[in-house]
Amino acid sequence: MSQSGARVLFLLMLVFMLCTTVVRAEDWARFRGPRGDGISADEKIPTEWSDSKNIKWKLKLPGAGFSSPIVIGKHIFVTAYEGSREEVERHLVCVSRSTGDIVWKKSVTGVSDGGEPGFAYHGQASHTPVSDGEHVFAMFGSSGVRAFTMSGELVWEQQLGNQRASRFGTASSPILHGNLLIVTAGAEAKAMFAFDKKTGKQVWKASAGSFSASYSTPLVVARPGSEAELLFSVQEELWSLNPLTGKLKWYAETKVDTAACPAVIVKDDIAYVIGGRSGGRTAVRIGGKGDVTDSNVVWSFRIGSYVPSPVLHNGRLYWVTDKGVALCVDAKTGQELGRRRIGGQYYASVVLIKDKLYAVSRFSGTRVLAATPEFDEIAHNTLTDDSDFSGSPAVSDGQLLIRSDKFLYCIAVDE
Repeated sequence: MSQSGARVLFLLMLVFMLCTTVVRAEDWARFRGPRGDGISADEKIPTEWSDSKNIKWKLKLPGAGFSSPIVIGKHIFVTAYEGSREEVERHLVCVSRSTGDIVWKKSVTGVSDGGEPGFAYHGQASHTPVSDGEHVFAMFGSSGVRAFTMSGELVWEQQLGNQRASRFGTASSPILHGNLLIVTAGAEAKAMFAFDKKTGKQVWKASAGSFSASYSTPLVVARPGSEAELLFSVQEELWSLNPLTGKLKWYAETKVDTAACPAVIVKDDIAYVIGGRSGGRTAVRIGGKGDVTDSNVVWSFRIGSYVPSPVLHNGRLYWVTDKGVALCVDAKTGQELGRRRIGGQYYASVVLIKDKLYAVSRFSGTRVLAATPEFDEIAHNTLTDDSDFSGSPAVSDGQLLIRSDKFLYCIAVDE
């Protein structure tokens, strides 16, 4: 190749790179952030806000939802729904980070996930989307999973099953692993699926009755020198699958009775699992084959969290229960180090920003707490919006994004 030809090729590659959206370090591209652990090192997030302070913009959403927003570059993506038991319309909305304007909206009309009373508490848009910077993937419950370009063009769609939900439907968020999109479809098919993220072709399907009570978003853990682990919680057990094949590798008994909602977090090859209506917590050393309960369970106690997920900071687990009790537990022993009743109802998981916990309640504002066993209150922020705040926050590049059933808020230091 001539020198001029090489120069042209270099320029073309540079233009392509500049025009292609990629996931940046500060993006919040999936449920609970880039690592799925709810932790951000952002130093520019304010601790105080109100309707007239530190609100960059406020967007009226086209419907309700318990999903979290995600952030990719200059755009935010969030799901919402509206409609009746007979027919529901689900939306994927792309929003400008700078202005709060809707860039595009894609809607899918289908049947409701169910009509049981439980749907009043979590609705039809509880799955947080996920993105690789080139596509955004959205789970729409009984209406299936879809892949869109960043400009909103439909790339592919897949139906997951037509089983009717017994009560609460489904809420686990999709995740990405390499070239795979992994989706839990407990209510629709009592199964977990992996699809080729580019084509939508099904790569594997793992079926089991236990998926029907699993609302836990999976987590893939890469282990140098060993196969990766696809971890998620089901009723009374922690499971590990091979993420490339969907085959069960091992399982361990936990204190998670009934529905398994909180996401698993992992540090130094120890998986921490909380959940269940009665509440429980268990730590499991990952790895092994078959039933590893006797060999790998590090500790197990009652008292956990029904819906909200924990964070791990400086050797301590922190979370707020659905009934408004903040708990701190020693990650090594499982022993409780502190608790504080902060009040309110909680479905959103706390996020840790530097050394502060941000806990968004359903109806009584957001409390900012010190990440210590005493949970000293730094701020209590309320808005006039009286609807339900059940989506977990997103954090990216100086912006805290919180959604309610009515609005999406961008919280940032006033300029």
